[in-house]
Amino acid sequence: MKKICIIATIMLYAFGSNAASDPTIVVYGGTPAGISAAISAARQGAKVILIEQTRHVGGMNTSGIGTAETEHMIEETISGIPLEIYTRIGKAYGMNKPAFYFESHVVEKVFVDLLVEQNVSVIYEGFVNSVNKTRNVIKSITLTNGKTVSGNVFIDATYEGDLMALAGVSYTYGRESKTQYNESLAGIRLLDKPIDVSPYDDSGQLLPGFVEAKNLANGEASNRIINYNFRLMMSTNSDRAPFQFPLHYDASRFITLKRLLAQKPDIKLADIIDIYSWNYPPGKYETNNKQNAVISLGLFGGNTDYPDADYKKRQQIFQDHKDWTLGLLYFLQHDQSVPRTLHDEVNRYGLAPDEFKDNHNFPYYLYVREARRMIGSYVQTQKDIFESPGKPDAIALGSHFVDCHHVQKVAISKTQYINEGRIWVKVDKPYELAYRIIIPKQNECINLLVPICVSASHVGFCSIRVEVTWMQLGQAAGIAAVLAATNKEPVQSVNTGNLQKILRKDGVVFNRDEKNWISNDKP
Repeated sequence: MKKICIIATIMLYAFGSNAASDPTIVVYGGTPAGISAAISAARQGAKVILIEQTRHVGGMNTSGIGTAETEHMIEETISGIPLEIYTRIGKAYGMNKPAFYFESHVVEKVFVDLLVEQNVSVIYEGFVNSVNKTRNVIKSITLTNGKTVSGNVFIDATYEGDLMALAGVSYTYGRESKTQYNESLAGIRLLDKPIDVSPYDDSGQLLPGFVEAKNLANGEASNRIINYNFRLMMSTNSDRAPFQFPLHYDASRFITLKRLLAQKPDIKLADIIDIYSWNYPPGKYETNNKQNAVISLGLFGGNTDYPDADYKKRQQIFQDHKDWTLGLLYFLQHDQSVPRTLHDEVNRYGLAPDEFKDNHNFPYYLYVREARRMIGSYVQTQKDIFESPGKPDAIALGSHFVDCHHVQKVAISKTQYINEGRIWVKVDKPYELAYRIIIPKQNECINLLVPICVSASHVGFCSIRVEVTWMQLGQAAGIAAVLAATNKEPVQSVNTGNLQKILRKDGVVFNRDEKNWISNDKP
């Protein structure tokens, strides 16, 4: 009897007496996954509060990533709210089909319209400062703007997992060893072709951002994480905005580029930065870090402290990446070591004037490819992608390549270094994603769902970590949150059969055996 009373008390703390009739779902993070969660929860009849850390919802889809990633996944796995969003984007472009390539300002309007239609309350510029928790139940969260937000169930839909961490949920970051989960792709990967540029300065000291190979071995664990970069939107049109001068500029940061230019004076901008035209208007381009380049937009080692950093330190890391990005462009435009042909090519570019207008045309978000990962009751690993892809509690399908950008620059001699950490492995058939990977252990928290920083190994995460997959997990999280609140039960006790029925009714495909699949493999 005593045990039953304790459980009943915990349920009251979590859901309150009115949860069944008027549950409140708090979504922390206005990312695409957070928006998907908010919309799905609202459609189940809940009152929804969405908390966004910046002045703009949409995460990386409204900060320069203009693709649904269909070029490296199976397009037919996209269903539910993500497909609805892409279809609305298509209509915005005058098409009667989904648009899988889009501009940031276009998708932001689609996101905002959907939130307004579903009466989702949005709080902007709010970071979680503290969590008011009783036993394993979150009662409310206090934000850095002074607001306190209460709810029945909370969803952490940020890239960093700060609400999850402050709630006392177990997590990790970095890369596991090959042996931890028996993953052939795990750990340190000193596999790429050496680059013939010295990683040492003229006095023989290792350059900043480099590590030496002597303490590294393939397959070992590492606390280093995938490099981050900004996804600039650039333009060659006459109304382009000039690149800004960085707040802090240091030409010595680009010494390896200077050495490369001396060796290869015919180098082009596309050898340094990935430039995508997608289906953008003429003269408009999306950019990205270029794999295995001598130097690119990714600031290797600049994000090592990011996952567990406080907000002040995170802002410093953000600014350092911004200085790196603008500094690289300034160097290419102005440094005397840059060959005239490359100098002239770079000077044809500027920032796209119709994006990020209230931020000097610079993206709002740093591309945090991976930060914290929850350690739940079930951990998604390489085996779940290639060997055991079926799950009884499936809520979504994954199909993107296992994709990890390089992690660190490793000096292997006085004249060579290696970009370390790359994974790029095709997924031929979809795999099912279990409900268990978005819920914490029950003894840690019973009213929190985590659709981005999911319970996965680094390798498992590297296929999940695209917005469209996170959106599908977000949709399931929103529905599960309402089911838990309505039934006054822990998220761990949600009947996954009922959850699957609602997902299926809402057009979500989560069974990998429903059809024959064709995997895309585009450059």
